[in-house]
Amino acid sequence: MATQTPAEAMRQAGEHWLANCAPHAKSVHRRWEAGKLAAVPSGRHWDVVEAPLVRSIEIMPQIRVGALGPVLACARSGRAWWLVPLEAAEQCDDIPDVTVLPSGTPLLCPPPLRALDGRTWLVRPDGSGQLTDSLMLGAAFGPGGLAEAW
Repeated sequence: MATQTPAEAMRQAGEHWLANCAPHAKSVHRRWEAGKLAAVPSGRHWDVVEAPLVRSIEIMPQIRVGALGPVLACARSGRAWWLVPLEAAEQCDDIPDVTVLPSGTPLLCPPPLRALDGRTWLVRPDGSGQLTDSLMLGAAFGPGGLAEAW
């Protein structure tokens, strides 16, 4: 029996976690196996904050280790989607250039270790369930953060 590499273990854990955030995990896995994006709705396990991609990349270092969760990016649209704790997205409602997506919004996701259709994970789901701290995200984008100086 072959020993699993750490990267393979992370891939499997991240895929399992993300697929199980959808109502039908098997459907998510089938889409990924077919080389397609899978729709995983927000509002069951996490909420989504949408932001400009370039600004998102710039502020990522401002968020401390242990407070940074999965971040999905799309180079084509120039957008990024931050996975944050349920109802915690309210803390980002009044931040310019940041949109809190309504609960139930489907997020079109590639598998954690592969890019598809211009989408890739800047911070990959690793199976731990770690989400981005919305207070830190709001502070990074808000007044005095990098977003204001941009």
